[in-house]
Amino acid sequence: MRRHFFLFLFCMVLLSGGVVSGAENSAGKKPDEELPYKNLSVFMESLMLLRAKYVDTEKISYENLLRAAMRGMMQELDPFSSYEEPDDFKNTVEDSMGKFPGIGVVVTSRDDALEIVSVMEDGPAAKSGLRSGDLILEIDGKNTRMMFLDECVKMMKGPVGAKVKLKIYRRSSDSTKNVEIERAVIAVSSVKAVGWVANRIGYLRITQFTATTASDLDKALAKLKKDKLDGLIIDLRNNPGGLLTAAIETVSRFVEKGKLVVSIEGRAEKTVRHNAVNCTKDLDLPIVVLINENSASAAEIFSACMQDYKRAILVGARSFGKGSVQVIIPLSDGGALRITTAKYYTPGRKEIHGRGVDPDIAVNTSPAGSTAIAHHVGMRGDKVPLVQDGKYRDVQLERAIEILKGVTIFRQAEK
Repeated sequence: MRRHFFLFLFCMVLLSGGVVSGAENSAGKKPDEELPYKNLSVFMESLMLLRAKYVDTEKISYENLLRAAMRGMMQELDPFSSYEEPDDFKNTVEDSMGKFPGIGVVVTSRDDALEIVSVMEDGPAAKSGLRSGDLILEIDGKNTRMMFLDECVKMMKGPVGAKVKLKIYRRSSDSTKNVEIERAVIAVSSVKAVGWVANRIGYLRITQFTATTASDLDKALAKLKKDKLDGLIIDLRNNPGGLLTAAIETVSRFVEKGKLVVSIEGRAEKTVRHNAVNCTKDLDLPIVVLINENSASAAEIFSACMQDYKRAILVGARSFGKGSVQVIIPLSDGGALRITTAKYYTPGRKEIHGRGVDPDIAVNTSPAGSTAIAHHVGMRGDKVPLVQDGKYRDVQLERAIEILKGVTIFRQAEK
């Protein structure tokens, strides 16, 4: 703990500008940059007062206070810089790799119950007979109604080969059963719901950009091209982003090698240009990309690049506008700092950050409509979403289908 404490103080000194000489003072440094230890003494005074006087002693360990201080320090900078505690950083690494130890289910909290949304094919849960719609009542004897969703997910993850006991309720048979499932490495594809939404019009959804997204896309395209494929809808709605390298590799499937994908400009650094890589190309397939107000970061880089090169028609609502670069730097405590270091620019020199990407064809929905679409698409899991399902109507998907049908008719007329 002493090591972490002094490491934190050292970091604070660096962030404050370090020890400065008289020559640096004369160069016009601000007062707080001239005397970092003055600010640190106030911090130490506050820390000691909390340790001496705060009512709940279990909250004022050095570890709790210093981690809280680091979280606050990062949150003060911008919404995307943060301190990740060791468990959070571990989850970040697992998510970016597209693999994690678990039982192979996607769950959600509905009406105070833990419900299975989808079961991954050939995973441990599927082999144990679990189905979509099953309710998980207990995990290792602990009632899930008394737990938060992230706590439930954490309990179902664990070392490969270790077992977890679940109590399951199935509505269709009004029955409960106990199952014991052995955890395994679960490979999660970020490319979901590969299939057909209309005659010869394919569909796929990219949930986030991970290390396997480009290869997952290759498999999806190969599957669709077994039949006649006249057009493709790539759904990036509610895609929060992910790895920059994954976005570059994925968009490279549709853009000529060497073409600029995105440029990065940061503090006192040269502009870094990222170009399309060498890979299997599909440069002629008509594509519509669906975006909405929750499409962010790497999803915006992909969309903007496709738009700038007129490689796809963007349909939906203006994207989130998160076009800044975060570098994740591991720390000695097992956690990490996520630091904003630069901003993205599209091939056409448009800035994404704070502005978003405008669709070519705007199909806006009400907040309630957006929520309904997100819920419907998410609940479909690995099934292709429906344009019409009872009162629900996905007007953005409907418009995308109409556009691709029109493109197909136009191309056939040209022949």
